Amino acid sequence: MRSGERCLPGTRQKRELNDMSLASRMVELLGLSKQPVAVQFRDAAPAGVSRIDRAAASGCTYWKLASEGQTFYTEAPDHYGCPIGSHTHGIELPADVAKELEGLIGTMVELEYLSMDEVPGIPRREQPFGVAVYAPLADSRCEADVVLVCGNARQMMLLGEAAHAVGLSSESSLAGRPTCAAIPAVLRSGQAATNLGCIGNRVYTELADDDLYFAFAGSRLESIVGKLSKLVNANRELESFHRGRVSERQ
Repeated sequence: MRSGERCLPGTRQKRELNDMSLASRMVELLGLSKQPVAVQFRDAAPAGVSRIDRAAASGCTYWKLASEGQTFYTEAPDHYGCPIGSHTHGIELPADVAKELEGLIGTMVELEYLSMDEVPGIPRREQPFGVAVYAPLADSRCEADVVLVCGNARQMMLLGEAAHAVGLSSESSLAGRPTCAAIPAVLRSGQAATNLGCIGNRVYTELADDDLYFAFAGSRLESIVGKLSKLVNANRELESFHRGRVSERQ
């Protein structure tokens, strides 16, 4: 069974209820203002889910729509507006879009935004692209391939600590570019990725200046949320302890 199709008959309702509870718990514990997003890659469109009604200017725009409550799937042409996003998603590009990608990369190199040496190292999905399903994590019908969480540094600190505590190593992408490369990075490693977000992502998703992303394999959702509750409490107690020490020295 291909990645992204782990939803056996008879388990769908149980998974929906479980992920809804876990997603709600994560939002509550971290105090998130945006819904975590589930991304799933499939061979074909899932039953009961509609295709996005209009192609977006960027692949990460779909993250924003899902965080706002929409559930939908995309096909390859829906990503052509973002050549770099198409590349990271493993989408084969028609000649005109491929030429646009080459031109965009050339511009970035000319601006010294990146070097040509960096280009081959940008993570990319290796499997053929069928469709991508985006949904609020709480509404995801099947196990997500990748969970995308957006929040401020303190919130992502707690989430990162929980992921580390359950054995997930994190590939930190402090450069943040391109942000969509976090998805294939997690798919490849089965672990987690911290991403500060690139300027394109910040424009298309209207990401706040002090927000960043933490992405992790959907199969680890339950263990991460289970540990998160303990770590939020631990941090609360430790914060009180440290503030007390500061007060004693004033």
